Amino acid sequence: MQIKKASYLISSPGIENCPLPTLPEYAFIGRSNVGKSSLINMLCRNDKLAKTSASPGKTQMINHFEIVSGDIPADSKKEILYKWYLVDLPGYGFAKVSMRSRNRWEQMIENYLRKRENLAQVFVLIDARHNPQKIDLDFLEKLKKWEVPFSIVFTKSDKENQRTVSKNVKSFFEAMKKSWQFLPMHFVTSAVKKTGREKLIAFIDETNAEMMGNTAG
Repeated sequence: MQIKKASYLISSPGIENCPLPTLPEYAFIGRSNVGKSSLINMLCRNDKLAKTSASPGKTQMINHFEIVSGDIPADSKKEILYKWYLVDLPGYGFAKVSMRSRNRWEQMIENYLRKRENLAQVFVLIDARHNPQKIDLDFLEKLKKWEVPFSIVFTKSDKENQRTVSKNVKSFFEAMKKSWQFLPMHFVTSAVKKTGREKLIAFIDETNAEMMGNTAG
């Protein structure tokens, strides 16, 4: 799959303001400063798509991007175009915000994750430089309770040596095994080195094909 076009669509303060749920939707979420915007820009090969900031908590609304991707099936020479939504959600670390804002964001995120009917997958971003963090594990427990499909994306793998990254990934899943029977799919990425991009794109492509069939977007 190749991404042909990626464009900003709308920022919504709540699920009721989001675009009509007519396309498969992939949401990205993680703690503040986990590298979410950089990862989105790397996937779409557009450094100016999602706004990056040195200040955590910059994303405050549900940000929709419309993606057009192309794929040539094995049994065909004709390229098929798919449209889908990529969603940039506020982080759940909420650095330097008031309790009122934190509560509002938490409710907005919960409503979106539990009620958005076209949500195909949530990509939960985890910083590969660190040992398992309680805030991340607690958020995954919420997703399990809400029965939201998700995968884990380990970010910033270029900031540590491979041995440390592998150890942290293993430690994270060891922590999950204490309360999870089955472990989710995961990807190890680096926005700087473009690591993990092809695997993530391939996963989205497969999911799109399952949801939409071989129908042009």
